[in-house]
Amino acid sequence: MLYVIGLGLSDETDITVKGLKAVQNSERVYLEAYTSILTVGKEKLEEYYGKQVIIADREMVESESDSILADADKVDVSFLVVGDPYGATTHTDLVIRARELGIPVQVVHNASIMNAAGACGLQLYNFGQTISIVFFTDTWRPDSFYDRIKENKSLGLHTLCLLDIKVKEQSIENLARGRKIYEPPRYMTINQAVEQLLEIEENREEGICTPSTLAIGCARIGTSTQQIVAGSLEELVQVDFGGPLHSLVLVGSRMHHMEADFIREFAVDKKTFDQLVEKISA
Repeated sequence: MLYVIGLGLSDETDITVKGLKAVQNSERVYLEAYTSILTVGKEKLEEYYGKQVIIADREMVESESDSILADADKVDVSFLVVGDPYGATTHTDLVIRARELGIPVQVVHNASIMNAAGACGLQLYNFGQTISIVFFTDTWRPDSFYDRIKENKSLGLHTLCLLDIKVKEQSIENLARGRKIYEPPRYMTINQAVEQLLEIEENREEGICTPSTLAIGCARIGTSTQQIVAGSLEELVQVDFGGPLHSLVLVGSRMHHMEADFIREFAVDKKTFDQLVEKISA
């Protein structure tokens, strides 16, 4: 059996009882280590689970999945995913491959940023398409997600922005030379995301992500150091949100007054927040 197990958002204790039992009964345990991170390392997981944990990087999962699935038709194998297993398409690919090999699959779900984003005070019913904001480079500054934000805004819906993670990435030079030398991990901050959104707005000039756009910065959701701050984009760009992981919510017009009351406690400046809410409502 292949168990695909969500680990939740914080630390080793976030795994479900069902997930923990599956891990402890497995012959091999893999940890997917490139789409998200926990607040603890694999050593903590190993200590809590009582099992050795094998780090599965992007190359292993996407190109060497058969090594993960080896003998999974005869023994139990666990594949651990931060958040929920179906938060990334890579894990869907692994399940499809297991099915092709006749390996039974059981998924154990857990909390994900996709539902934990509700901690910011906005109803999940009124979120539109989720987008990903990637790091700009000198030669690549994509803005296709701007159109998704625009579509959401036209319907009054909020936009959850997932921010880029670079783990075990190679520089162009090392990639070209075939050298297995990797860059240090990078995690996009809310501040960087806001700066990029404002740059895109400056170029597009469609009034979708202006300095006065109301947004909510969410850092380390689901952990003991969770931080939520609401304000205009120009206010949020000045806030110190601390360590990763960060995400950003762009607020749509479908915001109930009770949601606004809840979010107001997170405001950088309550007077400015009230003015922005009044502007949205109008």
